[in-house]
Amino acid sequence: MTRSEGALPLGSTIGILGGGQLGRMSAIAAARLGYRCHIFAPEADSPAMQVSAAATVAGYEDVEALHRFAAAVDVVTYEFENVPAATLAALEGRVPCRPGPRALSICQDRIAEKRFLAEAGVPVAPWRPVTSLAELQAAIGEIGLPAVLKTTRLGYDGRGQAVLRRPEEAAAAFERLSPKPLILEAFVPFAAEISGIAARGLDGAVATYDAVENRHRHHILDLSFAPARLPAEAARAARENVAKVAVALELVGLVALEMFLLPDGSLLGNEIAPRPHNSGHWTMDACPCGQFEQHIRAVAGLPLGPVARHSDAVMRNLVGPEGLAAWPRLLARGDVVAHWYGKAEAKPGRKLGHANRLLPRDALAGLDDAAACDGL
Repeated sequence: MTRSEGALPLGSTIGILGGGQLGRMSAIAAARLGYRCHIFAPEADSPAMQVSAAATVAGYEDVEALHRFAAAVDVVTYEFENVPAATLAALEGRVPCRPGPRALSICQDRIAEKRFLAEAGVPVAPWRPVTSLAELQAAIGEIGLPAVLKTTRLGYDGRGQAVLRRPEEAAAAFERLSPKPLILEAFVPFAAEISGIAARGLDGAVATYDAVENRHRHHILDLSFAPARLPAEAARAARENVAKVAVALELVGLVALEMFLLPDGSLLGNEIAPRPHNSGHWTMDACPCGQFEQHIRAVAGLPLGPVARHSDAVMRNLVGPEGLAAWPRLLARGDVVAHWYGKAEAKPGRKLGHANRLLPRDALAGLDDAAACDGL
């Protein structure tokens, strides 16, 4: 059996590009399944390195280090989608990469992402590419205001974007945002922000988790309610949309799709992440097979695991000094499972961990937000 065929034998090594918390939780899941992990990241003592069998500390464009990494692992995956294209190019042909370069390239560029979603059958809000101030002014004329101007690459947690409410704001926003080109998206008057997660195995099997409803604070995910309190048809459509994305990408691994729920109950696709996702952390404790185990199963060529939740859940991110202060209190809760990421400093805005409050199945539908996250 070659390294590219079938399930990885027990004791094989999974290479992970990126050393953050998603890599950490993936490595923990891999160890439970009988695999070692080797982390490749520029930062020494990163959260994922703390729980892995091996680590390479090098830049993502260090070709010699990448070739040594490829020789030391049996398959490669990644924990964030801003890995340089040159990184996968250096690995390609030396070791299987799951998900592959195509998924990464689509999700790194918002223009490619919007076009892909439409081709996959997932509706999106009106948008226009913007390469100059004149194009931005023309796009405003077509889409109207308010609208959101974004970088096409490298934006996350609210970075790399500006909400335009008046025409005179356009020039300053265009000048400030970098790198170019940009994309202008219509401002969506949504009723809720939701997300769905799907896994696709090496054999083409697809499994989807219940969609969740998300709340943000200072552009960072604060709370996820699982399952989302949606009309049944919208909940079904959310799962169908993320499954369409997984199939159309032909990916092996995990993919998340962020969506807007409109007042009429319809959904618009927003952004794709070809990896475990913050809004899927609830699955670790409320499902037989959580998102990190599912990702490792897919990457390793194992059968996908069961996704039906046994509990409802509310996930809260623990962010900055406030999150650090909450840790002892959350550990004392009998209905909360807390996860810490091993980061050295509790900087404002930094995700340090998360906590999952578990509730009886179908209990969440009868609770408002305050009651659902009581004590979190």
